Amino acid sequence: MRFDDVPWRQIDLNLLVAFAYLYRCRSVSVAAEQACVSQSAMSHSLARLRRLLDDVLFERKGHIMEPTDYANQVAPVIEQLLDMVSDNLLHTPQFVPGEYQGVCRIGLTDYAELNFAPLIYDRIRAEAPHAQVSFVNVNRSNYMALSEQEKLDLVIGSITEPGQAFERQVLYTERHVCLADPGVFAAEIPLSLATFAQIEHALVSPDGRLTTQVDQLLASTGLTRRVTVASRNFLTIQRLLIGRRLVAIVPLKMAQLACDEAGLTYFAPPLPVPDFDIAMLWLSKRSTDDKNSWLRTLVQGAMSEPVQVAER
Repeated sequence: MRFDDVPWRQIDLNLLVAFAYLYRCRSVSVAAEQACVSQSAMSHSLARLRRLLDDVLFERKGHIMEPTDYANQVAPVIEQLLDMVSDNLLHTPQFVPGEYQGVCRIGLTDYAELNFAPLIYDRIRAEAPHAQVSFVNVNRSNYMALSEQEKLDLVIGSITEPGQAFERQVLYTERHVCLADPGVFAAEIPLSLATFAQIEHALVSPDGRLTTQVDQLLASTGLTRRVTVASRNFLTIQRLLIGRRLVAIVPLKMAQLACDEAGLTYFAPPLPVPDFDIAMLWLSKRSTDDKNSWLRTLVQGAMSEPVQVAER
């Protein structure tokens, strides 16, 4: 009989489980106890089994339910079917990083991707040499949708109030600094508050806005600034600062990168700009997943001791 010819809607495959308990225990009451069902429920299952397989299956001899010849014949087949379901469908193999050949999908904000993608890639490949890594650009407005659509294992960035479906763990706290071309500003560094407000500003703006909390802080002192250029891409701002009388307030790690790559310099702002947290987020439903747990431990370890670079 072919698969399509079987009236599956009329068949309860749970009856195969009942058969396995009855065949093992040779007693309706004991089989019911081990299957965590009532004796009447097991008796009802036996009756249905007899109709389904068109055989009495078990005959009472004294206190024992002896299997018939047909029951002995089908018992190995039923046991094999149940083992296949258990081993191939219900059993989750243990996650072993060194043997993993799948993809680690990590959502990173622009800031996180610029600073941490190489570090995370190296750590993953060191522990899971057969794995692939996919970095997906995310921001505060789309990370929830992309986590589901792209099946992201983790999201890393400055996200302060995660959605209800997410867990969050702070990795470290970042501070802001001023970034500028030392050849342009020369002896003016560090900038006074008045000079800071008078010169033109470049702005890294993930959401396209031309104002930030810095404008509010300046307003509280009676000053304003003029933002003449903004970009979502930090590398664009980095290039714009070279040779121009522009200053940008950026996270410290971005500034350190710009000093190494573009010969810029950074220094403390002339007004207190609040620090911010870099956090790791993941869907709560994946909290107990072995792969996800491994990745969280790996990322936390990679960032637990941020490299400290002397201010210049």
